[in-house]
Amino acid sequence: MESIILQILNGLDKGSAYALIALGLTLIFGTLGVVNFAHGALFMLGAFVAVTVKNLLNLSFETIDETRLDFLNRPLRVQTPYVEHWFGPEIGATIIDWSVPLALIVAVPVMALIGVAMERGLIRHFYKRPHADQILVTFGLAIVLQEIIKANFGANPIPTPAPEIFIGSFDFGVWLGFDPYAIMYPYWRLVYFGFAAVVVGAVFAFLQFTTFGMVVRAGMADRETVGLLGIDIDKRFVIVFALASIVAGFAGVMYTPILSPNYHMGMDFLVLSFVVVVVGGMGSLAGAVASGFLLGILQSFASMTQVIELIPGINQVVIYLVAVIVLLTRPRGLLGRKGVMEE
Repeated sequence: MESIILQILNGLDKGSAYALIALGLTLIFGTLGVVNFAHGALFMLGAFVAVTVKNLLNLSFETIDETRLDFLNRPLRVQTPYVEHWFGPEIGATIIDWSVPLALIVAVPVMALIGVAMERGLIRHFYKRPHADQILVTFGLAIVLQEIIKANFGANPIPTPAPEIFIGSFDFGVWLGFDPYAIMYPYWRLVYFGFAAVVVGAVFAFLQFTTFGMVVRAGMADRETVGLLGIDIDKRFVIVFALASIVAGFAGVMYTPILSPNYHMGMDFLVLSFVVVVVGGMGSLAGAVASGFLLGILQSFASMTQVIELIPGINQVVIYLVAVIVLLTRPRGLLGRKGVMEE
């Protein structure tokens, strides 16, 4: 039972990342009809926003501490971060420690601007082009962004720790009535799951309960009719693209303590997230979220030692096997609209 609970927790952790990326992918496909293979790069850029904020907060200047001596008996040269100099040692150290959550504030305008620039500068020219053209051009854009990150930050992963208060693990064993330490799970992974749930709920509430969201949903169902009513649906869709970019950026920012950012992490998550979108149903927001968590849990169970010993390599292909089965039996996906991907 302990192993089952632990694998469910691992699945929810992976599924949170899949669901957030797939949610943005589905928003873009459902509103613009664009298959955006650069969406994984937005996840990567969000992660490097966190890296950049951490680096900026750690900028320091050198001072000489006459009260301390080095091994040559000379006054010690000390690096003092500017934030500690400006706000004091305690507050400055706290700001640096909380660099990842603070990066969410920076990610909002940065990711929105990147999303608008991407949509206005490139993707809008491919709205009426075949999906194959859209995939090629956005995949090429993803490679360009990936190489830019590699050139500026290097090829090695960059550790970006969570705030110190979230270092360690929560004892689910005691909480659930099992033996102590039977089920230990990192605090930050629980934070990430809770954060993903809040973001998903906020996006759904925005689309469901606001006038703007109502128009967007109408545009997803029948763009031409909404345009005939005199509504500038194109302007609203630009905002949706920016929103999808922010969601992907948020996913990347908060994932940095779990997976140290590297230049190819966007591609790693993109393929899996695109499979999640197809399984859930192209254009179905609920399907993207549900299949994200479902496939995350399946992948987690497939990674168990007992399962791998029984079926070697199943953890590498289980998501694709599920996708094949779903598409053979229900081409529109689990919750996809009728007619989508069925013609």
